[in-house]
Amino acid sequence: MLREFFLGFIKIHILHHAAKGPVYGLWLIEELGRHGYKLSPGTLYPVLHRLQEEKLLKTYQENVGGKIRKYYRTTSKGTRALSSIREKILELVGEITES
Repeated sequence: MLREFFLGFIKIHILHHAAKGPVYGLWLIEELGRHGYKLSPGTLYPVLHRLQEEKLLKTYQENVGGKIRKYYRTTSKGTRALSSIREKILELVGEITES
């Protein structure tokens, strides 16, 4: 059950960072690791592909040091979803932190 919750949090983190600027797989693994999530590429990339299939992320590729790196950015749909998610998170945090 916790895994399902954490996958939701991970998706939100990805959308948040991809809305701020282009992100790529290894950077996301390291960034999410700073938040306590231990992700392997085998876990992260299916999540990225799913977000892309849902039209929440778009990709482009660049040659970096002779290697092709895939970057992810939010789409307009992803940005709208993130805005809605933020509202729900603030509402939830308010409820669960009430004394």
